Amino acid sequence: MKELVLLVVLLLVSVGTTLEKEFNDRYHEDQQIETEEYDFYNFTLPSDFHLGVSSAAYQYEGAWDEGGKGESIWDRYIHTYPEAIADGTNGDVAADFYHKYKEDIKRVKDLGLDTFRFSIAWPRIMPTGLIDSVNQEGIDFYDDVINEVIKNGISPMVTMYHWDLPQYLQDLGGWTNEIIVDYFEDYADVLYSYYGDRVKLWLTLNEPTKGVDGYGGNVTGLGYAPNVSAAGIGTYLAGHTMLKAHARAYHLYNNKYREFQKGRISLALETFWYEPQDSNSESDHEAALQAIEFNLGWFANPIFSKEGDYPTVMKKRIAENSYQEGYLKSRLPQFSTEEVKYIRGTADFFGLNQYTTNRATFGENGPSPSYTRDTGVTLVAPSDWPASETSEWEKIVPKGLRKVLNYIKDRYGKKWEIVITENGFIDDGEIMDSQRIVYIATYMIEMWKAMYIDGVRVVGYMIWSLLDNMEWTSGYRSRSGLFHVDFYHPDKIRTPKKSTELVKTIAKTRRIPEKYVDHVKELDQLEFHNYS
Repeated sequence: MKELVLLVVLLLVSVGTTLEKEFNDRYHEDQQIETEEYDFYNFTLPSDFHLGVSSAAYQYEGAWDEGGKGESIWDRYIHTYPEAIADGTNGDVAADFYHKYKEDIKRVKDLGLDTFRFSIAWPRIMPTGLIDSVNQEGIDFYDDVINEVIKNGISPMVTMYHWDLPQYLQDLGGWTNEIIVDYFEDYADVLYSYYGDRVKLWLTLNEPTKGVDGYGGNVTGLGYAPNVSAAGIGTYLAGHTMLKAHARAYHLYNNKYREFQKGRISLALETFWYEPQDSNSESDHEAALQAIEFNLGWFANPIFSKEGDYPTVMKKRIAENSYQEGYLKSRLPQFSTEEVKYIRGTADFFGLNQYTTNRATFGENGPSPSYTRDTGVTLVAPSDWPASETSEWEKIVPKGLRKVLNYIKDRYGKKWEIVITENGFIDDGEIMDSQRIVYIATYMIEMWKAMYIDGVRVVGYMIWSLLDNMEWTSGYRSRSGLFHVDFYHPDKIRTPKKSTELVKTIAKTRRIPEKYVDHVKELDQLEFHNYS
């Protein structure tokens, strides 16, 4: 049996090398990023461009045990391990959006934005996650939210799953159990049937690469819910199930709802951009590409590529590592030919969450087995790149967004429209949030360049986030909102930050104020490879 696995690995190496050379040649040729002066005032955002803000149920709503809601994996996890959260807090109340949604939706309107992205909590709709537990109070709550959004002249963009799996389903194995595909289809069916007449933009999953972290990404202790210690195994099993669940929800919509609801469906995929550690090293160039294939490509390739299935480099490396570790087959599950076809093309646009950039070089990290070790890449965030004072991982590298957008166009084809479903900045919550202002303006300018110079079909941009919120394991120490929230006041008082003025200006004029172009020029002085 091991001989058979070795043969498969050798075949993948051969195919992978050929494809990698062809891809590198094409990518290097296509990635001509122009740097000439550009008059941004020649263009404004199109009238049908989606400009808005994003949010998520667990991070915003609170009311964790109100209105018939069931327990989620994050409820169970934080109540069991409060020490997992940096400041010892939880999302039991969070920003109290559950009771304040009307005033918060009004804030979106007052900013002049046209789209509000929010997620629906699966356990609020189905406390156990099963079709026989539909909760009418939960149905009514989101019905009211959607109606309020539309009443304010805003388009709802709804995420079905933003990591808050019903605990009952986790007791069955969670995303590592493929029975969840059936249950997710039932859940999607309920959402389409109740809300599809008004919701025209759906995201099935948010950041599945992070959503699987709780099934094996926590290699050093407490991390993300549900905190299952199955590094290098649970991560891939959960991801495999998520891809099947996404495809099932997409086909359900196609077969049952699309003809008369006429909505659009995708999922929100997150990625850093990766630069070579040494811009003169061909090896580091390959490491940077390998990093993005393991991150973005893990879930994008099966859906958006012409060939479908996982990236070749993932299949090759994980099979090779699995064999060396004594496994009889790859830890990365395989799709059948029929499954590859079923999953491929199951999106109407490309949803992208993008925040920052890292440098990459080849190197072995993490325990064996683990996803980190399988990537075969060491990531380094240069200390001289500007960064958030609160979150060192978030370097302010706006050109990275342009690079990712071009990568998607070149790797997956020009036909895909892209909605930037999250882009935002973390700080400590100051009202005069000057770093956030520069961040939003400069990243939007790079988006502009991708649209008007490079021909990338970007059709939407969502700022993370409207409000300060429960930032998962960081608790309330990390703040990402356009509005400050006083989490220690019983009324969770909201105060607009300085960045709201910038957002209002952009929303009104559909342009970036010219003064921020100089900030882009300054940030462009960072050593940065153009793949030219």
